[in-house]
Amino acid sequence: MSRLLKILIGILVLLAIAAIIAFAILPAAVERSQNKTLDHEPYVISDEAAAIQDSLRLADLHTDTMLWKRDFLKRGERGHVDLPRLQDSNSAVQVFAAVTKSPSGLNYEENTAESDDLDLLVKVQLWPPRTWNSLLERAVYQSEKLHHFAEDSDGALRVVRTAAEFDAALSAGALAGILATEGAHPLEGDIANLDRLWTAGYRIIGLQHFFDNALGGSLHGVTNAGLTDFGQEAVRAIEEKGLIIDLAHSSEAVVEDVLAISNAPLIVSHTGLKGACDTPRNIRDELMVEIARRGGLIGIGYWDAAVCDVSPDGIAQSIRYAADLLGVEHVAYGSDYDGAVTVIMDSGERAALTDALLAQGFTPREIRLIAGENVIRFMRENLPD
Repeated sequence: MSRLLKILIGILVLLAIAAIIAFAILPAAVERSQNKTLDHEPYVISDEAAAIQDSLRLADLHTDTMLWKRDFLKRGERGHVDLPRLQDSNSAVQVFAAVTKSPSGLNYEENTAESDDLDLLVKVQLWPPRTWNSLLERAVYQSEKLHHFAEDSDGALRVVRTAAEFDAALSAGALAGILATEGAHPLEGDIANLDRLWTAGYRIIGLQHFFDNALGGSLHGVTNAGLTDFGQEAVRAIEEKGLIIDLAHSSEAVVEDVLAISNAPLIVSHTGLKGACDTPRNIRDELMVEIARRGGLIGIGYWDAAVCDVSPDGIAQSIRYAADLLGVEHVAYGSDYDGAVTVIMDSGERAALTDALLAQGFTPREIRLIAGENVIRFMRENLPD
């Protein structure tokens, strides 16, 4: 064997080793750096809170779990959400949002659509090549992942598309999984792609994420614009299709424009209230009041930019503010778990939040509404037949 050939073989071996390391180690390392849970002492839960927790059908309006390379059916050592941990908190409903693009240098003030940190992540996680250059295919693939987990769950997880399927999942004691998009850019500027998302099982459409898109301005974009002509067409098509609109991350101008043309109840799946936590992540209270007045639902998040104080007591304080302002029947959980946020309780530790809500003066009935029954009612009324 020639010396040159030996060198080439050696290089190929090193490249193969580097690839194995990248594909085996990097996905977990990236997630650990993004989805953090702060160290804390075990939560001490009162007997009253424990009894209420045992009676809950907990629901959460937002998690980004399908973005990550992790077995959802097994208890994980990283991230915030998996089926065993959801079961620990008596979870009955989980909305799974598909993240399809994330600009570099992510911040709450100003982002453009020129870069995308997911380009590398989807390749390192060995997503199929069809997802490498298509935001639509990335959404479809995350739907496929959730459906595969459901198929392998022995009935513990069901992906629901209709009100009847939703009720059947609850009756069977299964986790009802509902698919949502984190921004409507998977439409790729073509209303016809709404049919593809519908067929894939999506029933909630977020309009924006961290950057302005073809539909209009993001709360964290550069224009602060309202709906474009295409955005108005898309909103009407989304409602005609029977999909639920999510205004999380939309600019205030987009929220105003949607309220001007929409006839259906809306959600803000993961947010805080500006009056309780004045950050660029939260829109002004008057818009939240109008969304609630029209039968909408507001999901309160668990991370700092949403609630300022991420402790269970801090989250409960934001929920108290929201309930007093909007009415307790319009408030829900919208954790943003697995959404590149830092929290102090994962999805299995939410008895601590139940305890904190009791300390805020909520009755057991009100806690049940906020922790799940409001979402259950909303989905029964607004998922298609």
